Amino acid sequence: MQDSQLTWVKSSYSNEPQGECVECALGAERVQVRDSKDPERPPISMSRAAWTAFTAALDVGRPRP
Repeated sequence: MQDSQLTWVKSSYSNEPQGECVECALGAERVQVRDSKDPERPPISMSRAAWTAFTAALDVGRPRP
């Protein structure tokens, strides 16, 4: 999939005033992650399985509501 065809979504945890934002685009087989301050830089690309494992690891230990 071409970068121009991706729909980029900004993280809900982004620090808006300082511009410290991560964006991701979910493709059929790959997930792309980029720094919103530098969208021209090539994104990090990973499999959907790797993305799922990564986000699950971030969730470990997070307090539940």
